[in-house]
Amino acid sequence: MKQFYLTTTLPYVNADPHIGFALEIIQADTIVRYRRLEGDEVFFNTGTDEHGLKIYRKALEMGKDPQAYCDEYAAKFRDLAQLLNLDHPTFIRTTDPAHKAAAQEFWLRCQGNGDIYKKNYQVKYCVGCELEKTDSELADGKCPIHPKLEIEYINEENYFFRWSKYQQPLLALYKKQPDFVVPAHRLTEITAFVERGLEDFSISRLKAKMPWGVEVPDDPDHVMYVWFDALVNYISTLGWPKDVKTFKKFWPGVQVAGKDNLRQQSAMWQAMLMSAVVPTSKQIFIHGFITSEGQKMSKSLGNVVNPYDLVKKYGTDAVRHFLLGALPAYEDGDFSVARFEEWYTAHLANGIGNLASRILTMFEKYATGLVPKKAPDYFGADAFWKRYSGRLAAYRFDELVGEVNALVIACDELISREKPWEKAKRGEDIEPLLYQLAEGLRQIAVALLPIIPQSAEKILVQLGTDEKGHAWGKLKKGGTIKKGEPLFPRIG
Repeated sequence: MKQFYLTTTLPYVNADPHIGFALEIIQADTIVRYRRLEGDEVFFNTGTDEHGLKIYRKALEMGKDPQAYCDEYAAKFRDLAQLLNLDHPTFIRTTDPAHKAAAQEFWLRCQGNGDIYKKNYQVKYCVGCELEKTDSELADGKCPIHPKLEIEYINEENYFFRWSKYQQPLLALYKKQPDFVVPAHRLTEITAFVERGLEDFSISRLKAKMPWGVEVPDDPDHVMYVWFDALVNYISTLGWPKDVKTFKKFWPGVQVAGKDNLRQQSAMWQAMLMSAVVPTSKQIFIHGFITSEGQKMSKSLGNVVNPYDLVKKYGTDAVRHFLLGALPAYEDGDFSVARFEEWYTAHLANGIGNLASRILTMFEKYATGLVPKKAPDYFGADAFWKRYSGRLAAYRFDELVGEVNALVIACDELISREKPWEKAKRGEDIEPLLYQLAEGLRQIAVALLPIIPQSAEKILVQLGTDEKGHAWGKLKKGGTIKKGEPLFPRIG
C-alpha cells in the first residue's frame, strides 16, 4: 500500500464559501478518490485560515468577537465536505491549539537557523491579498485582484524572514523537479519571479495594532503574519512536530491551489520549509479562477455563485461534473446558468443518463440476467485507462471528463449501429452485444467514481456488480440487472 497526501489551500473565513473554492476541493477530491480506488492510503486535508487583519476587521465590523466570528464561518466551510460529497477529508482550523503550537515551533526552528530578524517595516500593503505590493504589481495605485480596496501603508518594527537567502536553493529545486509546479507555464512564471531576486518579507505584526494572530514565541508584543502561520497547516495537520510517525508516513505531499497562491505555495512556503529543515512539497497544482459571464465575481456586481444554491437546484454530481469537465483545468473558466444547463443536458441527461437507461432497458426486454459469454473489446478499454490515468496525473480534469464522455458516445454509436432491437425481432443472438454494452457501461461507471461518485455507484448497483475492497468487481455471471429512476432528470 502506497501512502499519498493531498491538501487544498485554506480559504479565509471573511465571507461565505464561493464556487472558486468549490472547484479546488472537488479537484482535490477527484484525485483522492482515484488514489483510494487504486488502493493507496490517503491523507486528505482541507480547512480554514482564520487569522490576519482582514478577518480581524471583518469581525469588528460585525460587532463580534474574532473567535466567535471564525467559529460561525468555519462551520459553513466544514459543511462543504458533505455538500460536495468529499471523501473523508480532515479539517484543520488555524485557531486550533495544536496548529498554533506547531506554528510557534516552526518559527523557533527558522529562528534557530538564523532566518528571522527584526527591522523597521515600510511597505505598501493589500489587505485583500494579505501581501506586500511593489509599484510594479499595482495598476493605477490599486491591487489588480482587489481594485476596490485602498492600498495601505505600514510603518512599524516587524520580524522578517530571510527569503533572499533561498533564491538559489529555490531555483535549484525548480530545475531538479521540472514538474514541481503544474502546469509548466506556472513553473516558468515562478522561476522568473525568483530569478529577479527575493526580498525578505515581514512575518509579524504589532499586537497592539492587530492582536488577532498566533503569538510570536518569547515576544508578547508581536503576533505572526497570517501567511507564516497559515502555511504551517500543511504539516501541522499531520501532527508535526509531535507525531513523527504520521508526518514521515505522508509528507511530502501534493498541494492544490489557485493562481493567486502561486508565490506563497511554491516560493514562500518552500523557502520556509528549507529554513526549518523540513522536506519541500512533492508537487503543486495551480488552477485558474472562475469568472461569471466574463466578469470577475464580486459582491458589488451581485454575480457571486454560491455552491449551496447550485447544489440545491441541480444536485451535487451535476455541479461536480460541470466544474471538472466544462472549465479548463489550467486557466480561467466562465460560469453562467445557461452554460451550466447546456452542459447538464448534453453530457448528463442526454449523455450518461440516457445511455444507462438505454442499456438497462434492453436488458429488461431482451435478457433475464447477465450473459455468461464475454464479447470482444469494442471500446479499447486498456488504451482508455492509460489515457485516463495520464490525464489525472497531469491534473487535466477537463480532458479526464472528456475521455469518459467519448466512451459514452462510443457506446451510443455501437447501439445505433448494431440496432439490437431489430436483431432481437429477427431472433438473432444478441447476448454477446448486450454483455459488451453492460461491460462498457461498467467501465464508464468505474471511471466516473472519482468524478460523480453518487451516480457512478447507482449505475454499478443497477448492473449488479460486487464491490471488492476499493475496486468494483466484474459483472456477475447470471446476475440480475435492475433499471432504476433516471439518473439526471431533464431540466424544465
